[in-house]
Amino acid sequence: MKKAIHPDYMECSVRCSCGNTFITHSTKPSLHVELCNECHPFYTGQQKFVDTGGRVQRFSDKFGSAAASVAEREATRKAAKLAAAEAAEAAAKAAREQRAAKKAEKAAKYAEKAPKATAEATEPVSEAPVDAEAAVETLADEVVE
Repeated sequence: MKKAIHPDYMECSVRCSCGNTFITHSTKPSLHVELCNECHPFYTGQQKFVDTGGRVQRFSDKFGSAAASVAEREATRKAAKLAAAEAAEAAAKAAREQRAAKKAEKAAKYAEKAPKATAEATEPVSEAPVDAEAAVETLADEVVE
């Protein structure tokens, strides 16, 4: 240790605002403090413990529960997702029905033209049974060409 650069360590008289005095060691000869072990609420048993549960409850009442807001947000998101899925399903069903209607319309148009061709085709060519739907499709294909 170098000499003459460190403060002297001496006995110190400590006085509290409550009137208590005691001796300890310090670099100053006397100290004045506001609280000591005789008057501090923790050591005297007068300390009041804060009701943390009540504080949490008051915070929840004031700002709302985080869990409730997250659950509400999830429910809203699920409802929106379900509504979007139902809308997509309805759109797909409408598209299918529209395609089926167009197909039926084409089939009716070809069926009007088909009786002439079916009269020629109904003459017995062979002993094999004739499938009516296959014959209409074949005739429809011939009419288109």
